[in-house]
Amino acid sequence: MDFGKIWDKYGMYIALGFMMLMMLSYSIEWLRIGVGKGIDSALSPAVDMFGIPFFILIVILSAFTGLYSSIIQKYTIDYDKMTESQERMKEFQKEYREAQLSQDEKRIKKLEAKRDRVMKEQLEMSQQQFKPMAYILVLTVPIFFWLLFRLQEVNTTITMPYLGTHSLNDAVIWVIPAWILWYMICSITLSQVIRKSLNIGGV
Repeated sequence: MDFGKIWDKYGMYIALGFMMLMMLSYSIEWLRIGVGKGIDSALSPAVDMFGIPFFILIVILSAFTGLYSSIIQKYTIDYDKMTESQERMKEFQKEYREAQLSQDEKRIKKLEAKRDRVMKEQLEMSQQQFKPMAYILVLTVPIFFWLLFRLQEVNTTITMPYLGTHSLNDAVIWVIPAWILWYMICSITLSQVIRKSLNIGGV
């Protein structure tokens, strides 16, 4: 059995299924707490011994997330090929629109024959972007489980622009707690810096 071919053909569905499984694990309390406790033995000294403020620890973990996410994507996504594919799609859309506006039926039929090939290429690129998520979640979900585990024991506050001062456990936007919002802000920002410094392409 050629697993390489199976992954190439069904990789997106495998990754999607795995992502759903990882997210489902969040609702399994004994698993969530068990993973959190397991990781706590390695990360708890940062809080208990060195006294690193929890919101700073989230910055450190989000930087770590941004680093491994960027590296995984660098080696699983062909950004040069993706850029070329996007340029071909833009060019195709421009040509197709011009043909429609000029009501050039011959040219429209010719472009419609080409459309399937262009759309297939776009689908392949979308699948390529999806696959790294499975690897990234393997590392990210346990970190979230640990944060959830430790946040039950701390009552740290954080002051964010426009939102004021809140406990990290407070819901600040709809049901999104402050710690997740802070994690997302730090991760997105630091990821851009990491990508730039490592010369990693992006979309």
